[in-house]
Amino acid sequence: MTTPHHPITAGQSPAATERKRLYAFDFDGTLTTRDTLLAFIRHVRGLPALLGGLLLHAPLLVLMKLKLYSNSRAKQRLFSFYFRGMPLEAFDACCRSFAHDSAHLLRPQGLAAMDRALAEGAEVLIVSASIDNWVAPFFLPHRQVRVLGTQVEVAGGRLTGHFASPNCYGAEKVRRVEAALSGPRSHYFITAFGDSRGDRELLAYADQGYYKPFRP
Repeated sequence: MTTPHHPITAGQSPAATERKRLYAFDFDGTLTTRDTLLAFIRHVRGLPALLGGLLLHAPLLVLMKLKLYSNSRAKQRLFSFYFRGMPLEAFDACCRSFAHDSAHLLRPQGLAAMDRALAEGAEVLIVSASIDNWVAPFFLPHRQVRVLGTQVEVAGGRLTGHFASPNCYGAEKVRRVEAALSGPRSHYFITAFGDSRGDRELLAYADQGYYKPFRP
């Protein structure tokens, strides 16, 4: 494992400057100082409800930490517990409120790197396992930024508690980036930023990857 701030470089070619530049940023822990799932639950449901739900799901979370239960299934179970049946309109309002009240969670160095990438005309993607409904409002002032997050399933205007897309984690991050490319992979020079095992495949896929960047 590389040290923080250290680039992981894979196959930079002499023609790299002629390729389209694309920057892929993980969100939780990379652009933010903490995981936003629990912060979002607390914002919407309150601390007592958050602690009660975590206690109820403690055996499941322990199995997940031991890698005996998938991260994606555990996350969906927790999400469903708190938000199943909630009207989408109310959920989106909570997402906007959360982003507004939680701007302090964003790392200034990460935002500066994103702004530099946009200034040079590069494509910028936020590739996150978090739900894109609450990730996207953090970047409303940066309309060129595209958010590729986990998507929620809606039926009859309400959340079903299930995900409409695979959890955007691990290899799924690479699949989502590939689907977002407007041309062959060879036409892009990709720089990626991540901070956890859920970002390993994305960092390996990139021409240049940074593990745990933007830290003081």
